[in-house]
Amino acid sequence: MPKTRRSFFLIPLVIAIFSLAGGFFGPRVEVASAASEDDIKNGLKSFTRIYNLVEENFADPVSPDKSIYKGAIPGMLRTLDPHSNFFDPRDYQTLRDDQRGHYFGVGMTVAPRNGKTVVIAPFSGSPAYKAGIRPGDLIAEVNDKPTDNLNTTEVADLLKGPRGTQVQIKILREGNDKPLIFNVTRGEISRKSVQDAFWLKPGIAYLDIESFNETTSREVEENLKRLGESNIKGLILDLRENPGGLLNEGVAVSDKFLHKGQTIVSHRGRSSPEKPYTARNGNGGHDYPIVVLMNRFSASAAEIVAGALQDHDRAWVFGENSFGKGLVQTVYPMAENTGLALTTAKYYTPSGRLIQRDYSNTSFFDYYYRKDLETKNPLDVKMTDGGRTVYGGGGIAPDEKYTPPKLTRLQTELYRKFAFFNFTKRHFGSSDAKLPKNWEPDKNILEEFHSFLLKEGFKFAESEYVESLDWIKRFLKREMFVTAFSVDEGRRLAIETDPVVEKAIESLPKAKALLDTAKRMVVQRMAR
Repeated sequence: MPKTRRSFFLIPLVIAIFSLAGGFFGPRVEVASAASEDDIKNGLKSFTRIYNLVEENFADPVSPDKSIYKGAIPGMLRTLDPHSNFFDPRDYQTLRDDQRGHYFGVGMTVAPRNGKTVVIAPFSGSPAYKAGIRPGDLIAEVNDKPTDNLNTTEVADLLKGPRGTQVQIKILREGNDKPLIFNVTRGEISRKSVQDAFWLKPGIAYLDIESFNETTSREVEENLKRLGESNIKGLILDLRENPGGLLNEGVAVSDKFLHKGQTIVSHRGRSSPEKPYTARNGNGGHDYPIVVLMNRFSASAAEIVAGALQDHDRAWVFGENSFGKGLVQTVYPMAENTGLALTTAKYYTPSGRLIQRDYSNTSFFDYYYRKDLETKNPLDVKMTDGGRTVYGGGGIAPDEKYTPPKLTRLQTELYRKFAFFNFTKRHFGSSDAKLPKNWEPDKNILEEFHSFLLKEGFKFAESEYVESLDWIKRFLKREMFVTAFSVDEGRRLAIETDPVVEKAIESLPKAKALLDTAKRMVVQRMAR
């Protein structure tokens, strides 16, 4: 089951995230050539001959941009590894926006649905949110330009623009006979990498890191300070579905939880010497127990953090094996606003584990959609500070495995066909999207939802519906909170009712015992 709190809009984007930003990006290094000058010249001559042949004889005119930048170069990189990549100007700008953590626009997530561009949710406090745009709204036009033949990336590009400029958005909303016109002033949109930090219960804090961009470590520091770190008795650190990002930010976040001088990660490659990273500041005596949540979509910089905390017995890792992405991409800016992300090194946890999974005997499709979560290299055996055995070659294996219960047939269908999302936009329709803070789905709303499912052609036995009633209530409440309040409120509700989070809280005593054992062993070593 995907991470519950992100089910509103992230499921279709997981693989795209991995392919574009699923690595972590280290400092630029100079790459030495392994081929002789003659070999390179001969190869370029062969390529030029083939390209000229194609350019002169292909049935249609040949675009150099398409054949070289989107064909030859990406094709070459695919023979190297799954993560080296070439970015055209649009993708390169998106990459830089993701790394910086902000852009200028109206602030909402959009997605394709039935050939239309639909608003999944405006960001809390964004210009789109303040203007009154809702989840479920269809974007018909942007500045009088119809969106029917545009993909979501093209629509998003129309919505972006310089801060302070105005964009007109024509919206089709269910329950309204006429289109709604919104004149929205663009602003700076912060793409927070720390989405949620709050108290799950007295003394138990929750911190969610969704990616590692240029502001992540600062966001972590600010959120812990806001909560009052001295009051934390236990922390749930959520790295599920975190695809990675910037190496230095993964290091800085690890530094926050480790002791000064402890190794965090090291990397080395053919043309880059081994470089270790150590904690420069340390945790300032905040040795509260930590449970780290991971799943199969936690990658690269997320694995740096989890691997460092696990190797030093600083945290109890809970959930599934992580993705297994241990390659460093160095991003080289190229001509015409393009960029090349080239794998230049491999990274190793403090104990010396290589986290990268083997990709030499599998297709890239199977590599990304991994089914075997138990992969490990039996020859890459290491020990944590406390003497526990850990393995490399298959991502970070959790200290405690946990997979949420599988959805029933009806639950899967409701989830896959966006039943809660579609019901919510229809329920509010032309009315005000308001609910009391303590709202719960009552008998009337459940009967309305039941009738909606039947009208939409969902097939189910009444016993199936009754069996899933509590699950339906939870998901219905979450989705309706997104529209009535904000995506942040819906996300928080999802976290508070997430069974994985509930189980993680129960594992905090194990994290405490692990921490105490590691401390004793350090004292014993120092006494020898």
